[in-house]
Amino acid sequence: MTHITRSDHALELRSGGTTLTLDKSGGKAVLQRKFLFVKMKPAEMDLSEVKDVSLDVGVDRASGVEVCNTMLVSRAGAAFALPAADKADAKKTAAAMRDFLGLH
Repeated sequence: MTHITRSDHALELRSGGTTLTLDKSGGKAVLQRKFLFVKMKPAEMDLSEVKDVSLDVGVDRASGVEVCNTMLVSRAGAAFALPAADKADAKKTAAAMRDFLGLH
């Protein structure tokens, strides 16, 4: 389940060990991942470069489980993936991101 925290100038989305922060005052999207107890180097993207918010849905071949991610896609084609619990969670997260960024 994705935890969404919204203020006037920032939107924070947390899912598992991944946190995506959209900061309008700083003009950045920051993706912070944690692997076990180690924080990985954060990745940044300018909010002005964001082209789309989309869903990435696939099926794990070994288990047959549907794997869903909410994708923040840049104009250059780079993307940040935020894992979701299921397709409904991914849709809810994508809607919150689109609303915050004014993408419709």
